[in-house]
Amino acid sequence: MNKLGVYIHIPFCISKCRYCGFYSHEGASDAEKAAYVESLIDDMKEYGKIYGRAYEVDTVFIGGGTPSILPSAAMEELLGCLRASFQLKAGAEITIEANPKTLTEEKLRAYRRAGINRLSIGLQSFNDRCLKNLGRAHTAADFLDNFYLARDCGFDNINMDLMFAIPGHSMEIWEDTLRKTIMLSPEHVSFYSLQIEEGTPFYDMFLAGEIEQIPDETDREMYHRAIMLLKQAGYDHYEISNCALQGRQCRHNLKYWSMEDYLGIGSGASSFVDGVRFTEAPLMEFRENSLADTAGEFVFTGLRKTCGIRFDDFKRLTGQEFWDVFADRKGELAPFFASGQLVDTGEGLRLSERGIDISNVIMAIFV
Repeated sequence: MNKLGVYIHIPFCISKCRYCGFYSHEGASDAEKAAYVESLIDDMKEYGKIYGRAYEVDTVFIGGGTPSILPSAAMEELLGCLRASFQLKAGAEITIEANPKTLTEEKLRAYRRAGINRLSIGLQSFNDRCLKNLGRAHTAADFLDNFYLARDCGFDNINMDLMFAIPGHSMEIWEDTLRKTIMLSPEHVSFYSLQIEEGTPFYDMFLAGEIEQIPDETDREMYHRAIMLLKQAGYDHYEISNCALQGRQCRHNLKYWSMEDYLGIGSGASSFVDGVRFTEAPLMEFRENSLADTAGEFVFTGLRKTCGIRFDDFKRLTGQEFWDVFADRKGELAPFFASGQLVDTGEGLRLSERGIDISNVIMAIFV
């Protein structure tokens, strides 16, 4: 049976972070949250009629926003509806995103009862000044309280989200965050460079000269330092911005990077099912992939994985030989092969660690 990942979007937050460009908002009332959960349940039932028998759900990701802002009863209700509407595989990976200050023992134990077996907590930094600069609602101490509480409640698969190249950041602060993270031994670590996006408070502050971006050279030094320290601690660098202990890669996110089927439920959620991309309101989109779309997306997403892409997988997906489709790109790619930034393994392509630094330049050649 075909496999399907399900993403459930919860757009509510305690407060909107200064850098956040995701579809989310703060200050929702309890009534608004309850109404939104009911709409999710209605949508889930409808999608179940379309996909429930044809697919087996093997990963679920509840993201946002801050999903843990909802009452635990709402989360149990949502997952109960999911089980009733879809075929949920035994041992499915079920992740919920959470921010410190929103988790309680009651919520965590309810998540476990509901079948949630993976927790992704947004720390960003162990430096409270950096957290304040980012507009985060928590402190490092809040995070530690929640992390240890999650362990006590039986969570043995936890991701920590980190951010570098923050205004006011230094290599010393970044290394301190990395070392403290490693001491906690989370099963998974995600680390992202701050991107100043249009429409965010940080963008306005940048235009007004109130903040400065970290130089690209420093950004890259921080990135490679993270990879080095995490590898030394036994983590596998399996995707551009993600490291995991053995067997703990995020199975849901791997679907995105491998062009597998996933269904997004909730405001602004995106889906890719049977070669069709569609996005929920208010970000409406519907597009059937052409061969060119699928070929370009396969490379663009697949090269995010450090193992890269396989020519056999490309042929299975498109029915075409890889270099037949991209024969006219070989000239543009030649300098990157020569420099070792792009590697042809004979079975596929992958980026070297230094190739990752210019990944967008290389990936753009294929799309």
